[in-house]
Amino acid sequence: MTAQRPGLGIALVLAMGACFAVSDTLIKYLGAWLPVLFLLWARYAIQAGAMAIWLAPKGWRGFATAHPKFQWARGALLLVTSGMSFFGLQLMPVAEFTALGMLTPVVVTMLAAWVLHEPVSKMRWALVCGGFVGAVIVIRPGSGVFGWAAIFPLLMALCYGCFQVLTSRLASLESPYTTHFYTGFSGAVLVTPLLLFHAGDYVSAVQAVPASKLLLVLGIGAFATAGHLCLIFAFGRAPMATLMPFLYTQIAFALAVSFVVFRHLPDGWAWVGMAVIAACGAVSAWLNATGDRQKPGSIVAADTIYD
Repeated sequence: MTAQRPGLGIALVLAMGACFAVSDTLIKYLGAWLPVLFLLWARYAIQAGAMAIWLAPKGWRGFATAHPKFQWARGALLLVTSGMSFFGLQLMPVAEFTALGMLTPVVVTMLAAWVLHEPVSKMRWALVCGGFVGAVIVIRPGSGVFGWAAIFPLLMALCYGCFQVLTSRLASLESPYTTHFYTGFSGAVLVTPLLLFHAGDYVSAVQAVPASKLLLVLGIGAFATAGHLCLIFAFGRAPMATLMPFLYTQIAFALAVSFVVFRHLPDGWAWVGMAVIAACGAVSAWLNATGDRQKPGSIVAADTIYD
């Protein structure tokens, strides 16, 4: 059994937030040079390759799965989630998009009540309402700040909430490393036919991009994969209740990296909305973790992580 080291667990969660912030920023930056669908394929192909190398020393045992249908369904649902992220990041600033994506814990709370018929306290419903109020403050419908583009992070949060509900029932039956491989593998396989359908256009686009930009594509998959591994290691070092609030530091990292690359800072109302989302989401995630930590396959095992 791995020894509990809460400080190391928190440090790994902070590293995860930084990795995902860098990956998201690279997606937005490279979207001006390369087709988004190619970036999406590369992100999953790199993850599959990295995890294949990781599992290779175990031989075929490392790739064995008792629930292949679950792995493919899980991978397909996460692929849709990532698609919303990749396309949405081309239309919205990284920090605001990240904050809206952090609505996932409140979405999971709703799905737990409506789909799984689990009891939800008044406090949790209040946090759900508070999270959506924060989203409205960030988006400000009718203001023209983001317009229809705001639907991408909202759909992403909904898709990832469904992903978590699916994962909650079977995640404890599979190795997280094996599952991580199949997540990348299934995503790459599902996107490949779409790439091949317009192969000529994508080849031309890639050939027109400087080699330095193509190297950055590797960073998207590398940082996303490293971020997920940091999360897996973190949950082996500290209780979920300790770690969950720190997942929201990803918003701070997204703000910092986005400012360095794009010189963008949210306006006053966006700061308020992001703070409301972070507070409601962090408390909701903490309540879920403290309430469900004795249950196998808890729906909050990583319910804010969508990359």
